[in-house]
Amino acid sequence: MFTDSHCHLTFPELIDDMPRIRAAMEAAQVDRALCICTRLEEFDAVHSLAARYDNFWASVGVHPDEEDIQEPSLDDLLRRAALPKVVAIGETGLDYYQMEERKGGRSVADMEWQRDRFRVHIRAAQQTRKPLIIHTREASADTLGILKEEGETGAGHAAGGVFHCFTETAEVARAALDLGFYISFSGILTFKKAQDLRDVAAFVPMDRMLIETDSPYLAPVPYRGKTNNPSYVPYVARQIAQVRQIPVEAVAEATSRNFETLFSAVKNT
Repeated sequence: MFTDSHCHLTFPELIDDMPRIRAAMEAAQVDRALCICTRLEEFDAVHSLAARYDNFWASVGVHPDEEDIQEPSLDDLLRRAALPKVVAIGETGLDYYQMEERKGGRSVADMEWQRDRFRVHIRAAQQTRKPLIIHTREASADTLGILKEEGETGAGHAAGGVFHCFTETAEVARAALDLGFYISFSGILTFKKAQDLRDVAAFVPMDRMLIETDSPYLAPVPYRGKTNNPSYVPYVARQIAQVRQIPVEAVAEATSRNFETLFSAVKNT
């Protein structure tokens, strides 16, 4: 019934708890999950998890905020993307939030390494025809600009993809939709101070929407502050149903159908 389009099940908080997590998913009617790679060093673990279970899939990519790791070449991404059950490139994108918070006050100009990495992922997605999983934080203008520069305009050979864990404005959502991207909402949607985001969820067309947990982070209310897992994704769906005044079953059906449409390779693996 429900699909978690973005989770990190190989992170230490979750990897050793797989039997309980899978039982909880079944009880919550969460049928599928996409396991996201954030570093090449963890790809083997992510891919092995997807290969082990028929309702898990994998991505390959390096998170924009990761440093002191193996920098991905185009060939690195292409070789891994060709493996069975790898259905997406990412997560990738730009993250300027940490620029001042943690990285010594570096400027936007100093983040060219992030932009270069992002371009490599876009080119891998275009060559493999597999969608991008976009992470953007405090960097929406550059994220959208680079997608346009690299030909991601929703036509021709564009790879498309999803803006995951969306927290931006309606204007950014509209621009992403105009480029042919989907929008994915996480447990943040349930937070008390997230009314602006709920307004965005009311605006995004149901045929361009996904839901996710981003576990082990961002557990929805009533589990906020606890370790998140895919069995909590129905709470995101229920919040969308409330915002749009439709049955939660309609949200589950639409977002699961959208998952299959965007990540079309899931139907062949």
